[in-house]
Amino acid sequence: MRRLVLACLTALTLAACQSHDEDKTAAAPPATPAGPSTAPPPPLPAVANEHHEFTPDITAADFAAHLRVISSDEYDGRKPGTLGERLTTNYIIEQFKRMGLEPGNKGEWIQTVPAVSTALNGQDTLALDVAEGGGTEHFPFGSDMVAGTLQAKADVDLKDSDIVFVGYGVDAPEAGWNDFDGIDVKGKTLVILVNDPGWNGNDASLFKGREMTYYGRWTYKYEEAARQGAAAAFIVHQTEPAAYGWNVVRSGWTMPRLDLPESEDPAPRLPVAGWLTHEAAQRLFAKAGKNFDELAKQADVRGFKAVPLDAKASIHLQSTITHSLSNNVIGMVKGSEKPDEAIVYSAHWDHLGHDPSLKGHQIYNGAIDNGTGIAAMLEIAGKFAQEKPKRSVIFAAVTMEESGLLGSKYYVTHPPFPLAKTVADINMDALGINGPTHDMEVVGLGQSDLEDLFADVLKADGRVVSGDASPEKGHYFRSDHFNFAKAGVPALSAGGGIDMVQGGKAAGLAAEEDYTKNRYHQPTDVYDMRWNFDGVIQNVKAFYALGEKLADNDTWPKWKDGSEFKAAREKSLAAGSKKTR
Repeated sequence: MRRLVLACLTALTLAACQSHDEDKTAAAPPATPAGPSTAPPPPLPAVANEHHEFTPDITAADFAAHLRVISSDEYDGRKPGTLGERLTTNYIIEQFKRMGLEPGNKGEWIQTVPAVSTALNGQDTLALDVAEGGGTEHFPFGSDMVAGTLQAKADVDLKDSDIVFVGYGVDAPEAGWNDFDGIDVKGKTLVILVNDPGWNGNDASLFKGREMTYYGRWTYKYEEAARQGAAAAFIVHQTEPAAYGWNVVRSGWTMPRLDLPESEDPAPRLPVAGWLTHEAAQRLFAKAGKNFDELAKQADVRGFKAVPLDAKASIHLQSTITHSLSNNVIGMVKGSEKPDEAIVYSAHWDHLGHDPSLKGHQIYNGAIDNGTGIAAMLEIAGKFAQEKPKRSVIFAAVTMEESGLLGSKYYVTHPPFPLAKTVADINMDALGINGPTHDMEVVGLGQSDLEDLFADVLKADGRVVSGDASPEKGHYFRSDHFNFAKAGVPALSAGGGIDMVQGGKAAGLAAEEDYTKNRYHQPTDVYDMRWNFDGVIQNVKAFYALGEKLADNDTWPKWKDGSEFKAAREKSLAAGSKKTR
């Protein structure tokens, strides 16, 4: 995941909702003049075999041509390890070659990323069984809960594990907060709240108040539960603090899970991890003689102590484990004066593939997420290839973002270009097709000098940088720039603005909400031939201008004081300095 941006013009909301609901073999209906009572027709689908003459400039026509190919049905949802991957990566390489780029991975276009896939079997009959109140309560997979193993084991048996409510599941010494204080959770099953204490408590003095910190991300909660020795952890889903509906959770956990192998990522992993619906958590707690909502409120207050429940959890997971390889594609425009210093543009090419169990359209085309990011990268790469920048510019089309940012995680662990010499990362994920805006939203505003440079770029265009309209959703931790940031490289991720030229902020917020509800991670995220690309091209040109500014001068952006990534950068630069002595 990632920045949740609006997918289409507000006027096309109904049309996008209808995407691919019709029989694909049926002929498109003839165009009908629009009238007051005429509903918009379904989207016109994309195709992969069209011919298009590209230009060296960043244009709407070229951007749209890339996007039509990347998000076409022929690419089958771009799932790693499938024919869709091979088509996608081959297309990106072909475009890099056409533009005149050089291979960016030490003479190779491809950086191979090892992956292990865990496909959960028997989902139709799987349930979490909880012994409580003198009986056993069943929580079926899909409707009440989802679960899987993070250890890539074929057989995992959780039997009569004591259940403990640990609030937000956070151990943050610098914030004076420890939900595990005074309790041993080894071998136990944890129930955990989503987001972090400042959000639900609406207390600006806790963490960052309503703005999510990394402690609020589900990835952190599983990591911390594993460090504490828990056998299982279930996060309670609530749509507002999670920032997406249960349908997104369910679809993500129904499909096989991809991870880096333990040899690449040796951190502790949970035997069982999953989510509970809010209603399921309420029922579980009530059967154990507790009130979930009351305990959740208590967890918002500093000094909260974990609460053991009079309940025991059991679940048997059987999975099919396969090992595979996926690929990052890396191209480079070599710097003319400082080739040993580089700016990275990152965007993930992968999406969710297809689900044959769905009725109607079964392909997760991912037109917005993240066909737009790859189309933007290709347009920017073509422009840089003509301009010959002073510093090198790297274009990293990474894999397995949808599986937990794995491709970018591998990139920063095995960087083709030294991180100490990497000036910045500019990440592009789910760019909105929303018409021109007065602003561009920067997620995690206040992190680095990159934001100030970007503000100068937008000022020249009569626009402004705005902060994330929904900081509580933790967008800064949900796309590939986050791995660069954790490694110390100043990283910026921005989306389309909210303040639309036509309709203002109200229109922007309404369209973003519609995208999140009706298209994000759903088969309805498809290309529409009637989209207007004026706004997104304006934004792609802004991304190019920021990279050009960095590539043609001596600027080294820095993390701002108070950023949690500043220390990592200082450590990286110190290590890089030792290697050059």
